Amino acid sequence: MRYYLIAGERSGDLHGANLIRALKERDDQAEFRCWGGGYMEEAGAELVVHYRNLSFMGFIEVILYFNRILKYIRLCKKDILAYSPDVVILIDFGGFNLRMSKFLKKKRIRVFYYISPKIWAWNTGRAKTIKANIDRMFVILPFEKDFYRTFGYDVDYVGNPVVDAIRVHSPDPSFFMDTGLRKGERYIAFLPGSRNQELKSILPQMISLAKAFPEENFVLAAISTVPDHLYQPCLGVKNIHPVFDRTNDILAFAFAGVITSGTATLETAIWGIPQVVVYRSSSKISFFIARMVVKVKFISLVNLIANREVVRELIQKDLTLDNLGAALNRILYDQEARSRMLQDYQEIRDMLGEEPVSGKAAELMIGYLRE
Repeated sequence: MRYYLIAGERSGDLHGANLIRALKERDDQAEFRCWGGGYMEEAGAELVVHYRNLSFMGFIEVILYFNRILKYIRLCKKDILAYSPDVVILIDFGGFNLRMSKFLKKKRIRVFYYISPKIWAWNTGRAKTIKANIDRMFVILPFEKDFYRTFGYDVDYVGNPVVDAIRVHSPDPSFFMDTGLRKGERYIAFLPGSRNQELKSILPQMISLAKAFPEENFVLAAISTVPDHLYQPCLGVKNIHPVFDRTNDILAFAFAGVITSGTATLETAIWGIPQVVVYRSSSKISFFIARMVVKVKFISLVNLIANREVVRELIQKDLTLDNLGAALNRILYDQEARSRMLQDYQEIRDMLGEEPVSGKAAELMIGYLRE
């Protein structure tokens, strides 16, 4: 069968790649074409457009780049029709993919959605759009099945692919030799995100924190697809060590982390690393609009899954050096707080389960396609 996958960020690229491998194991005639990144290309898909060209976030940013986004939507539609896939698999990336789903429905092309967009956080009415246009939805958060049930839509919960990605990752024994870091020393992971807007807003806060803790070592999880100039400000800071494309190795050996809200917060929790979650929008207007429409109490996946505060979230105006320093001190030196966080992490792991997620999703997808 011919599969066409669309992902719009690093995590979707990673999980899409694992899904491709699982589909290959079960379909020896499988062919893949994608919008994604290097992970999916390495897994065997023909890459059409890299996600870095689509990394717009925030209401104002989307408006500013609307014509460019429309150009990519037209290109994607044309490319799908030319490829004539048996199924299009949409991966998160709701703003783009929900537009595509309406087009695909009209063209009678089968559509699966792997990793639901976070419509339960805001604009829940989009569940009706999903029900109308998506043939099967495969969700990765335990509460999403019940959420869609309230709209009369039955979805498949397959577990969380973050668990898969970490399970198959063996920390590289040459990590310290390759990076020049000293084995046995304590260090703190900085994960500033993969989008340009995130880096511009959040990296300066991390740099200020490192300067305020000169006795600590910080390892910056850098990504080679991000423009070099965005990392430039941290290069002169002696206790910040940029390491490219080794996020899981960084987390495997870290003592604590300062993590930008997103999938990385859950990755950090699964690795068992106490963390502080941070986020700041580059546009105050975008953040104001988001505050008006967001319907959930928390921003991090860790707290959303637990349905309580497990990790401290410092968002927008709360992201100050004083608050960040206090939160970091707590997870570095308060043993009771560290232990409690690690116990809460274990509860989250239990909720997510341990069944191989990519394999389960692939099995279900192929089953539905052959019905």
